[in-house]
Amino acid sequence: MGKSETGAYAGFSDEERAAMKEHAREQKKAARRGTRADKAAEALRDVLAKIAEMEDSDRVMAERVHAVVTATAPELAPRTWYGMPAYALDGKVLCFFQSAGKFNARYATLGFSDQAKLDEGTMWPAAFALTGVTDEVEARIAALVKQAVG
Repeated sequence: MGKSETGAYAGFSDEERAAMKEHAREQKKAARRGTRADKAAEALRDVLAKIAEMEDSDRVMAERVHAVVTATAPELAPRTWYGMPAYALDGKVLCFFQSAGKFNARYATLGFSDQAKLDEGTMWPAAFALTGVTDEVEARIAALVKQAVG
């Protein structure tokens, strides 16, 4: 959350406010009438459009993550979530890709929600920093997605 130069809370950052507004638009769009197939096709178009808008390095990683997730778990439904490409199971977001540019971060992130079955003991990672997507990273993403779906 946004902090002032003195470190005091200064409200949400511009990027955070934009993400919340985007989420509200997504919710309104999802509530509109239409067939399930039409909504799924529109959601996929929205995800691909968000990926296409990203800066070069983020876009390349997002394209590869999208390909791995959809090939590994075709039961996951692509959709946007706070303006990010996300993949849902039974209507609930399971994982998402956050570009570095989304919140002016140092690296992109592959994140998993609490719906993901990644539980391992009493502590496990729920987000992974991405600076590139190699063959090894693709294999790790595929394994995580398989585990997350359960």
